[in-house]
Amino acid sequence: MRNKILLTILLCYTSSALFAQLNRDQYLKLENALGERSFFNGHLTGFMLYDLDSQLVLYEKNSHQRFIPASTTKLFTLFSSLVVLNDSTQTLRYVTEGNTIRIWGSGDPSWKYKDFVQPDISAFLAPYEKVIFSDANMMSPAFGYGWQWDDYYYNYSAERSSLPIYGNLVQVKKVGNAPSVFPTIFQESVFPTNRTIRELERDFHSNRFYYNPNNFRAREEFIPFIVSPELLLELASEATGKEWTYQPDSLPVIHEEWRGAPLFPILKEMMLESDNFLAEQLMLMVSDRLFQRLDTERAIEYMLKTYLYDLPDEPQWVDGSGLSRHDLFTPRSMVALFEKIYRMLPDEQLWELLPTGGRSGTLENSYRAEEPYIFAKTGTMSNNHSLVGLIRGKSGRYYCFAFMNSNYPHKASEVRREMEKVMLMLRDML
Repeated sequence: MRNKILLTILLCYTSSALFAQLNRDQYLKLENALGERSFFNGHLTGFMLYDLDSQLVLYEKNSHQRFIPASTTKLFTLFSSLVVLNDSTQTLRYVTEGNTIRIWGSGDPSWKYKDFVQPDISAFLAPYEKVIFSDANMMSPAFGYGWQWDDYYYNYSAERSSLPIYGNLVQVKKVGNAPSVFPTIFQESVFPTNRTIRELERDFHSNRFYYNPNNFRAREEFIPFIVSPELLLELASEATGKEWTYQPDSLPVIHEEWRGAPLFPILKEMMLESDNFLAEQLMLMVSDRLFQRLDTERAIEYMLKTYLYDLPDEPQWVDGSGLSRHDLFTPRSMVALFEKIYRMLPDEQLWELLPTGGRSGTLENSYRAEEPYIFAKTGTMSNNHSLVGLIRGKSGRYYCFAFMNSNYPHKASEVRREMEKVMLMLRDML
């Protein structure tokens, strides 16, 4: 009996070892696909293929080099949210005294944004006659470190804030040759101009918007507005039917918490649609849960020291979304991070969160196949494109990979096409 057990263990070990390596021909094919004579030789490329079952590296190229990760940074935000936030958002912290309630926002992005389950702030405030708002707990600036200043009027660069509403965005629709905007309080700040612009554009320093009636297109459906306490009071008072006032008092040590919305739909939207605003607000909520203040830098420092200290290479991580060019990660650290997420989440939740090649999210129009084989987070910024996640081989087994590219002179679409050739070849090998 003992001999049979030993034989079984030996066979399992041998089978695992066989699965956990590429043969010589497979290895050479990958070398040729990524080597000196390949498309990828003209720029910095890093790649790692990892067997999740045997926990062995099957192939690597420049996996120790640091790359600008762009939106694959959201995997760090996802991990942080799963560890710290549990199952719901943190919407408000508050204290009450008689018919007065004082509130501090906790970074929840869901209030009147997209189709999320809404925190019923109106019902929560109904028993009180006086609402006093403070943003004294907001430590992080509206824009992250290293964000491009001229992205300020694009919807992917909405400002961070302690209690956002409408995603801190103005919605734009075309009516005749003019824009109609929502929330409607911004309509009186929309002006025609003779400048040669085709979209509604916001002034850099104010919430004044301009359009040219001769060629207005309205293809930019959403534009960020500048957040201020005064503007929030106006929007929040209108939304709740109750007058708000502003008093920037510090958050008392003794206070109450109110959690307003489920977390998973927000994580799913961030991952599938690569929503930068959600990613940034999630890191603010992580900080709020940890320190009762909204400080992304401090939250990142905490995560790196406590949960991510064992990554192969120390990340240079500065924001939640990956908008900053100061973010720098190595492929092998991305693989190590993804393995942590893989071990943490049930399979059905993981598949819901990951864009699927040819089917969903940012991969809906790429990596198409009769049977999906790529399940991964994308990241794209000028001259940088990365993909981190899972590949399913012809055998039906899943492998983790990180494929990162920086400093290329081509269009991102061309880099994606060449990457897809490599991943198809890899699928057929495994």
